[in-house]
Amino acid sequence: MVDHEEEQDRLLPIANVGRIMKQGLPQRAKVSKEAKQRMQECATEFLSFVTAEASDKCHKENRKTVNGDDICWAMSALGFDNYAEATTRYLNKYREAEKHRLAANQSNININTSSSSQFEIREGDQLPIYLSGTQPPNLEFRILETGDNSFAKPS
Repeated sequence: MVDHEEEQDRLLPIANVGRIMKQGLPQRAKVSKEAKQRMQECATEFLSFVTAEASDKCHKENRKTVNGDDICWAMSALGFDNYAEATTRYLNKYREAEKHRLAANQSNININTSSSSQFEIREGDQLPIYLSGTQPPNLEFRILETGDNSFAKPS
């Protein structure tokens, strides 16, 4: 039997899970400890499930490192197509932003953080959740209504 401390070591940090849960709620809303614990267990299980599928793929291909493309593939293979599509778009934009950042660092050019890459989030998209609480640099997220192609800044 796994003791309580070992169990906590395998779970996602509960403070991060709680912070993510509260993002979708009104500011004054409270989330119970039990709800955070259940979500912590579910999120950990989901991530383990997807990661295990990606790891199996890498093992069959004689690779030792699981990368973002493997995770996106695993989500799709497991039937989480909406998550896979959104995560793939996010991963591509992240890579693009990293290329620009590295190029700017190599040529000693300062990046103006107000000029952001554009990333569309369409109504109904399932968005990836990142526990670090941070977004990659130089990405700007705008929620667009279906059929709205404008890139006007939100007021």
